[in-house]
Amino acid sequence: MSALLSIQGLQKSFGAVVVADATSFDISEGEAVGILGPNGAGKTSLFNLITGTLKADAGQVGFAGADITTHSAAARCKAGIARSFQIPQPFGGMTVFENALVGATQGAGLSGHEAEEHALSVLDDTGLLAKANARAGTLTLLERKRLELTRALSAKPKLLLLDEIAGGLTEAECHSLIATIQSIHARGTTIVWIEHVIHALLAVVERIIVIDFGKKIAEGDPKTIMESPEVKEIYLGVDPDA
Repeated sequence: MSALLSIQGLQKSFGAVVVADATSFDISEGEAVGILGPNGAGKTSLFNLITGTLKADAGQVGFAGADITTHSAAARCKAGIARSFQIPQPFGGMTVFENALVGATQGAGLSGHEAEEHALSVLDDTGLLAKANARAGTLTLLERKRLELTRALSAKPKLLLLDEIAGGLTEAECHSLIATIQSIHARGTTIVWIEHVIHALLAVVERIIVIDFGKKIAEGDPKTIMESPEVKEIYLGVDPDA
């Protein structure tokens, strides 16, 4: 598999606070990769650096064979990078369908009937078709999470970034969302997923990257990573000598 996303020596600081410390890794096309780390580790900042809403101090972001380090967030979205947000950010006064249509037109560059058909298709995929005419501001938490997923997918991404999309859901809701994400990945979408709900992450991803204080400290298959003494100590708070 070829590298769809290539992060090389990414550096970002806010004064003395380092959120990316010479971070490097590749994401292959078709992969599902999890990002783990404690609160404040720099996970969401990493997504902001990848999507272009945060400018790196140093390093390079490569996507689909091109250097996009200096590209705007809008240009990166149109190139095929889309994300969900940890706290859902729908256009609350618009309908669910209209929210999806924004992604189809502004992200995927579609128009007219083609944009409408694509938006409806994505709503069907994410389980929100029955809510197409509902105002986004009236949705439940699970439905808002699904709408975050819908808006990102409406942009026809090659790379889908998920930021704690399972957070705050009940066990049943979480399993329902996992099934949707598994289906999306099975159709070939490359996924990078930040998540604290470990069982949700492990149900989808094939590889895990662990970061702490902006620095990559571990990378590998999920079983190896979760059994690592270093990861248990830093992420789970378990003393490896206990």
